[in-house]
Amino acid sequence: MESTGQKRNFPSPWPVEKTDDCYIVKDANGVTLASIRYWDSQRQWTFASQHLTSDEARRIANAIARLPELLMQRRGFYARGGGHDRWKPSRPYHVALEDSYVRAHWAEIDALCKLNSIPFKATGEKIRDDGLWCVYEFTWQTDAILFWDRFEGRWLRGSEFHYPERPKDLPSMKPLKNWPKFDPRKARG
Repeated sequence: MESTGQKRNFPSPWPVEKTDDCYIVKDANGVTLASIRYWDSQRQWTFASQHLTSDEARRIANAIARLPELLMQRRGFYARGGGHDRWKPSRPYHVALEDSYVRAHWAEIDALCKLNSIPFKATGEKIRDDGLWCVYEFTWQTDAILFWDRFEGRWLRGSEFHYPERPKDLPSMKPLKNWPKFDPRKARG
């Protein structure tokens, strides 16, 4: 049933709060959008097997909280369909990083992407344009944009670099704590 009243907006960000028995997702104005209940004592009670664990509830709440980010239109970033035969809507989004940058910062790139749950995959394609650039592919445009922004990459449209402006409301990646990590090879005397 569709509402006949005025449509409300639910501004982002949508933070997730944990209570004793549920995770609550609210909008920026404090309006509760979802509450996901959990029960961690599953071994004590037989009826508890029909309830979510706290980890399952947390993952669902975090997925709900990412909805505004995933649905947001980004100006200057193009869908997968334009420019080149190879770039079809069924193919992922592509970002290129300079090879020397990747080699110097690989551990940080890998750790940050894992921390922020951004799956990326090297295509093996190399582009020569004022240096050597390695191409990485992403399923979600938001993941590709965050990767492009954080690691000073080049957005690809077809086989050409594209230089869109950084969106004003683009969230930033969660930072690594205690980086760089201890490297035992450097500790040897």
